[in-house]
Amino acid sequence: MSDADLFSPLSFAHGPVMKNRFMLAPLTNLQSHADGRLSDDEFHWLTLRAVGGFGLTMTCAAHVQRNGQGFPGQLGIFSDDHLEGLTRLAAAIKAQGSLAVAQLHHAGMRSPKDLIGEAPVCPSDNAEFGARALTEAEVEEMIEAFIAAAERAQAAGFDGVELHGAHGYILCQFLSGEINQRTDRFGGDMDGRARPIRQIIAGIRARCRSDFNLGIRLSPERFGLKLGEIRALAQALMAEGGLDYIDMSLWDVFKTPEEEDFKGRPLIGWFTDLERHGVRLGVAGKITAAQTARKCLEAGADFVLIGRAAILHHDYPQKVLADPDFTPVPLPVTREHLVQEGLGPKFVDYMATWKGFVAA
Repeated sequence: MSDADLFSPLSFAHGPVMKNRFMLAPLTNLQSHADGRLSDDEFHWLTLRAVGGFGLTMTCAAHVQRNGQGFPGQLGIFSDDHLEGLTRLAAAIKAQGSLAVAQLHHAGMRSPKDLIGEAPVCPSDNAEFGARALTEAEVEEMIEAFIAAAERAQAAGFDGVELHGAHGYILCQFLSGEINQRTDRFGGDMDGRARPIRQIIAGIRARCRSDFNLGIRLSPERFGLKLGEIRALAQALMAEGGLDYIDMSLWDVFKTPEEEDFKGRPLIGWFTDLERHGVRLGVAGKITAAQTARKCLEAGADFVLIGRAAILHHDYPQKVLADPDFTPVPLPVTREHLVQEGLGPKFVDYMATWKGFVAA
């Protein structure tokens, strides 16, 4: 493959074409107002990435129910009170020729009790997190909240949404045979555990416009997940036709899987060989150097999600276009560097908690 493949357009089954293969990963930044409304700092951080050349600019995880908040300063999409900021954001991203996508999220058992003011919820009672099991009716309410949030994103002008089914949050908790001990239709085998995701996909397809883009982020391991089950689910979702893309969050795209039975090839390889049925495959995980991004496409991915490198360089795609051997500035970086790259004070303070990221 040539270097230009990173800059070739990518079409989806629904919605507009992505102008290149760079998607901004959904990144926690703690900059929203306490009630979930968009702040000027968060607006600046995200729109600067659209200016910097990302083909798709995704919000941080935006929670779909008040009790699903996972961290302070989290963007909200559970109320029409959020529409004004979301509308402003979508318009500014799209004005730069970047697709605007909101990531839909519920933290489940990982919602801090002192943040949400009540015990967190989970597919099953969980002593470790002090979480209580959702009733069957509450599962249906959670599913409806994701669908309503997608409708809200559509009303705000976003091109699409991504479901956060990874990293041990609520949809991932349902997928985990370890965490999900339910015996009703939302538990048991993978068909039962994946039922909320399938109902959300069907609901969004039924209630949003025909050109609304829809993806999902999945984790292949950790959080009580089994690689074989997630691989089979990804294949099934591709065949079912409701999704435009699957975003595999791999922690490190070329690492060896944790499970003994899958150690024969790198993690990325267990997903690039799936039959796509027109569904695009993206990968995330330690993609910083331009050479690594190209290797992901050469390995069979359709696009890459850029996280840390996008924090360090708002114009990462433009830098790769100018220099095919581009690598990000070495860590640690100064606070001043991050401010120049569009991070507000709360985001800079958050990055300072990442070991070795910000110079003391």
